[in-house]
Amino acid sequence: MYSEAVLDHFSNPRNVGELDGANAVGTVGNAKCGDIMKMYLKIEDGIITDAKFKTFGCGAAVATSSMATEMVKGKSVEDALKLTNQAVVEALDGLPPEKIHCSVLAEEAIKAAIADYYEKQGLDTTGILGCGGNCAQCCGHHHE
Repeated sequence: MYSEAVLDHFSNPRNVGELDGANAVGTVGNAKCGDIMKMYLKIEDGIITDAKFKTFGCGAAVATSSMATEMVKGKSVEDALKLTNQAVVEALDGLPPEKIHCSVLAEEAIKAAIADYYEKQGLDTTGILGCGGNCAQCCGHHHE
């Protein structure tokens, strides 16, 4: 059911915990479906120098959080904003259809953290946050 990469990132997650000195923090999720992700980023001169996460959820949620942090470390903020849930799924060699929402949350958590950083820098966050509108895929979260 799960790829070796998913099992590896679930059994041996990378970058777990709070990040001392994080200047970008984002939390996404929905208590109804049970998956909540908190991403911590340390950004220096436009580069993500470190990333950590805390996730409450299933194995796929942990694996996608772990993979997403690995994928953005060392990248520019601009490149990290281009991270898609599909890229996370591909890096994990696939996810079952009913677990795709976990990859969506990982993408959204990275973007939420970057939006937090932009807000702290007095920069425009327009276009960073948002969702594709496929609420059934995203645990039915509500738009405010």
